[in-house]
Amino acid sequence: MKKLPELTIGNLKITVPIIQGGMGIKISLAKLASAVANAGGVGTISAAIKSDHVKDRKNIEKDDALDLREFVSYVREAKALTKGIIAVNIMVALSSYPALVQAAVNEKVDIIFSGAGLPLNLPKLTEGSDVKIAPIVSSARVAEIICKTWTSKYNRVPDAVVVEGPMAGGHLGYSPEEIEEDKVSPKLDGIVTGVIETVKKYEAQYNKKIPVIAAGGIFDGKDIARMINLGASGVQMATRFVCTDECDADMAFKQAYINAKKEDLVIIKSPVGMPGRAINNKFLERAKNGDIKFKCSYLCLRTCDPAKSPYCIAEALSNAAKGNLEEGFAFAGSNVYRVDKITSVKTLMDELVKEAEEALSNYRETSALKA
Repeated sequence: MKKLPELTIGNLKITVPIIQGGMGIKISLAKLASAVANAGGVGTISAAIKSDHVKDRKNIEKDDALDLREFVSYVREAKALTKGIIAVNIMVALSSYPALVQAAVNEKVDIIFSGAGLPLNLPKLTEGSDVKIAPIVSSARVAEIICKTWTSKYNRVPDAVVVEGPMAGGHLGYSPEEIEEDKVSPKLDGIVTGVIETVKKYEAQYNKKIPVIAAGGIFDGKDIARMINLGASGVQMATRFVCTDECDADMAFKQAYINAKKEDLVIIKSPVGMPGRAINNKFLERAKNGDIKFKCSYLCLRTCDPAKSPYCIAEALSNAAKGNLEEGFAFAGSNVYRVDKITSVKTLMDELVKEAEEALSNYRETSALKA
């Protein structure tokens, strides 16, 4: 059986090449991240918090400090629970982006993943630290823009690049037409190989390996093996980790995943200005009909226009994480309908590794026969 290759990001050696994707608001916090890190992967805390202490943002500077304090507490908790690798996901669209990056640097996280916008100044914000920085991209074109900007302005290349395809859950960097399941274009496989080709010249220029991580619709070991066979160095998965004992979400949120059918998945137009994939429910039906009244209390995303938004996404996602799906909804990846049970992170990771190693061995045998 062919062994699953180790993932190397800078001086970090990741035994199992699986990164648990960051899920806001309050879906992937310390408990989940530390469990994944303990199982040999990369555990990721989402910086999209929306602190429960913030009821009405009358003093934005003070409220941002509360969000930051809570974010830092999760990072510290995770690091206390594991000697493994802890990352954070910080969306460029967050109003407090620079402060969150600085907090992550101060807490000496291992990796910062950054998307939902172009993290063009991330090298400047992390200058002088040992934290690894990895942009999340949706195409080879975006990867080229980031690499070109980082090299010309900061003499720096990414430590890794995450390629998030159109079958992912949550906010997506594609047009609504590109993420409709029956006509998804382009496919993840093609985007991954395109990004691998794009970073090659920067790897040669800096004599540094830039691992490409495949994400979006990765569900089982066969998917992992396929991506590694294409040339990816690892994968990022989020949906599979929701239905684990250690996931920080309420049981009702997890049950929504288990109950979901393929036809329940919908593409929504998020208040933050991006399309997103979610599990349809009564809340989203009410939102579509314009039946939800709200006032903006958080001002958490720079891309959100409260005057044109059908609901507050921070409030909706916070409610859902607490199990109140009457007043919120769950983002989910395209394969959520295949999730049928709740298991431990360790059991899930062992299962994924076994499946991936078996599939890699099959690829090797097929290649030998063809030769």
